[in-house]
This record gives sequence, C-alpha cells and structure tokens, in this order.
Amino acid sequence: MTQVADRKMALVASNAEAAQAAEAMLRARYDFVPMEEAELIVALGGDGYLLHTLRERLAVGKVCPVFGMNRGTVGFLMNEWRIDGLIERIHRAKSFTVRPLEMIARTDDGETISHHAINEVSLLRETRETARIEVSVNGRVVLPELVCDGVLVATPAGSTAYNLSANGPILPLNSKLMALTPISPFRPRRWRGALIPDDLNIQFRVLDPAKRPVSAVADQIEVRDVATVDVCIDRTDVLTLLFDPEHALDERITMEQFAV
Repeated sequence: MTQVADRKMALVASNAEAAQAAEAMLRARYDFVPMEEAELIVALGGDGYLLHTLRERLAVGKVCPVFGMNRGTVGFLMNEWRIDGLIERIHRAKSFTVRPLEMIARTDDGETISHHAINEVSLLRETRETARIEVSVNGRVVLPELVCDGVLVATPAGSTAYNLSANGPILPLNSKLMALTPISPFRPRRWRGALIPDDLNIQFRVLDPAKRPVSAVADQIEVRDVATVDVCIDRTDVLTLLFDPEHALDERITMEQFAV
C-alpha cells in the first residue's frame, strides 16, 4: 500500500454501487486511518454525500479538509474519479474555504431545532395552499407578506444548486453575499429576490401556520411545521474543500454563468 499524502487520511463512501466499488479499489492501493484519527477525508459519492460528510464533521466538532471524487450523478462539488495519482492530486489540490449557514427553526409547538447547511436553507409549503411568510433582515421587516411556494437562502457555494433552479443569481465564491430567492412567488409579483451581505441575519415568520404549514430544510434535513426560522452565516466553523487545479470550484461557478 501507499501512504496518502503527508496527512492522516480517512476514506468514506456513499451506499451507491459505484462508490462502494471505488472504495474497495482505493483501500487496496492506499493506506487510510479511522475517521477519528483523520486530518483529511476522501469522500466518494455525489454532491449530496459530500454535504452529508461535511455536516457530520460539523456535528462532531472535528472539521478537516475534504477531497471528493464523483461516484454519483451531477458531482458539481466533486473532482473526477481516478484511482491513479491520488497522492499527487492531493498535494496539487487547490483549497477553498466555505462558511456554512446556521438555521435555527422554532416549530409551532415551541421546539427549537438548529442545523447547518452548506448549500441553502429553504422554506417550503407543506400543502396545496401557498405559504405566507414575513421576511426580515437584521430585525427590520423588508417584506411584510411574501405569498409563494417557498423561499431560500443560498451560500455562494450553493448558488448553482437549488437557488439557480429557482432563477436565483450565481454568486462568486468570494462575494461575501447570500442569495435570498423566492420559489414561485405569487405576491409581490415583481419581487425576484435580493442579495444580502453575509454578516446580516435573515428571519422568516410564517403568517398562517395552522392553515398554511411550512417546513424548513437545511440542505436535505427537514424540520416540519415551523413558526419562525433564523438564518445566518456561522462564523465559528470554516469548511475546506480540495479541488484539482484544472477543475477548481471558483472556475466552475464562473462558467455556470455562461451555461446554455
């Protein structure tokens, strides 16, 4: 076996067949350590699995750089899968730091639930009834009533995901902004979203939770029947993603603006 780079590295993989097969091949060629000893993580899967890995590290309070290889579908946040040259790729890798969003949701029954999100926090209607949501920024009401299917807050790293599908703006990685984007807005008809400096807090209040219930989702983690949701950048944690220099995240985000 070959020692991987000069840092202790763990290997994790999603349950997908392709990821499991890739894991077996890498373990046969390189040395890896248990997750609790890792200083760097290689993650095999898709974007969803990478986000899961990052959130898991945040939850246990041990954040370390992650080098992802795509064994999923889209793989926007992943590097190309190759078994050869892993040590050299990691030595050459370009690092990008991202700060996660922190979502604090309070439910109708008074429970307070907190989760992190790397891509976005979204509020979504639970029934056929449109949601009615009050939007505030730093305690100031900026939209007394947003009638919509939902609304989301996206980081620059997540601006090319759900946010882009909802016609939100693509944010450069170093922009220090959050995208506040409505999902199928009905009223105000001409409001298409806003760019919010990432040192501000965004608050949502569900105006008719009994008739028009709303759920809050931090990436893929859902909290149902929310009454209020606060979203801000978590300044205490910094996540580091590693990319091949020729396929770096900032360049991918830039090029997405020219995709047709």
